[in-house]
Amino acid sequence: MHTILMLLRHRAFLWMLLIINILGTIYGYYWYADQLERTPWYFLPFVPDSPTASLFFVFVLIAFLLGRNWPLMEALAAITLFKYGIWAVIMNLLGGSVTGSLNFVNYMLIFSHLGMAIQGILYAPFYQIKRWHIFVATIWVLHNEMIDYLFDMMPTYSVLDMYYTEIGYFTFWLSILSILIVYLLTIRKSTTDRFETQ
Repeated sequence: MHTILMLLRHRAFLWMLLIINILGTIYGYYWYADQLERTPWYFLPFVPDSPTASLFFVFVLIAFLLGRNWPLMEALAAITLFKYGIWAVIMNLLGGSVTGSLNFVNYMLIFSHLGMAIQGILYAPFYQIKRWHIFVATIWVLHNEMIDYLFDMMPTYSVLDMYYTEIGYFTFWLSILSILIVYLLTIRKSTTDRFETQ
């Protein structure tokens, strides 16, 4: 475990993650391009779920490289990375079960989003998240949920349209689980050491 924590703090590893997340964020917004063109301007911040989650983590990584912590961004990143990472994995697997097969894009999305979920949790020992950061991130996540499922702004997966209600119900509880996991992993002793690279 000590070796893993040392690797996570290494500047070269942080730079690698930063580049990967920047590229993934750009690709994510490109993936949402068609849907964003049809989205009213006031919903735009809430539609591209996964790329916004990785964008939050880009800011976390930049702060780490500067020897700092940005706790609010850490809470937003950790919760949304886990939620949307796991959500995309399950939706792609469900889509494969409906169509009878998974293609290259499905596998790429499964593994990249699984990586999203893992990276946000791996850095939990270094976060300086307080309860109010979790509270603000919870408002963001649940508000995003309402925008998706009350105003029909959820990511477009045409093969899963028949499961719209079930997906909305599942997504709500996945949000609660994500918030709870990050809370349990980060709300501990009242003070923590500032993140320092190796």
